[in-house]
Amino acid sequence: MNIPTKPDLRERVLSRGIKYPTDEELVMLIIGSGSKDDNVETLSEKITQIVDCSQPEKLIDKLLHIKGVGHSKALAVAAALEFGRRRTSHLEAKVRCPNDIIPYLQAYAIKPQEHFITVCLNGAHEILNINVISVGSGNRTLVQPREIFTEAIKRQASAIIICHNHPSGSCKPSPDDIETTRRLINGASILGIALLDHIIITKTSHFSFLENKLLFTDSDHLDFFDNKKI
Repeated sequence: MNIPTKPDLRERVLSRGIKYPTDEELVMLIIGSGSKDDNVETLSEKITQIVDCSQPEKLIDKLLHIKGVGHSKALAVAAALEFGRRRTSHLEAKVRCPNDIIPYLQAYAIKPQEHFITVCLNGAHEILNINVISVGSGNRTLVQPREIFTEAIKRQASAIIICHNHPSGSCKPSPDDIETTRRLINGASILGIALLDHIIITKTSHFSFLENKLLFTDSDHLDFFDNKKI
């Protein structure tokens, strides 16, 4: 019998939040149903055991060896794990220079719309969160300082890096980019949150306000990312 995920589990998660379920229950939500030999609870326990002891590159093959797990369920589990890995790979990564942050932002470079992103960091310049603040309706986006600093305050960030993509393919900052940066520097100063850089990214390159001396007038700030400064 193909036994579907228990409705009460879905209801409990919807009411209590996605952090509520156990690992096995999360797998139940991913695969949705059991097999003719095992109900969804038993099948999820078997899948969890394989996930716990498998290397990512061998996971799908090992899942397919479980009776009742076909390509659809195996791919669903592997895809969920990979999606989670991509969304959390930046956590606690240390940013010592502008280039350190680029790998975590590059996915936005190919977006056809302009995305404005805030990277929140702790006092050791470890990444706490990467958050899309706004998405433009065309190739431009409008961003409000309160949206950026609300996220930074919520995360208790000591510093932030702001970033946006240019769908046009040119990294050159516009007058609006420069003016927005100036406003955000003033806001950051008032709140006591360091604005370390504003980075513009495209599919092939990036532009750092810090490296191009557009972020600060005081030359001492240009070493902000140096190890001796953090």
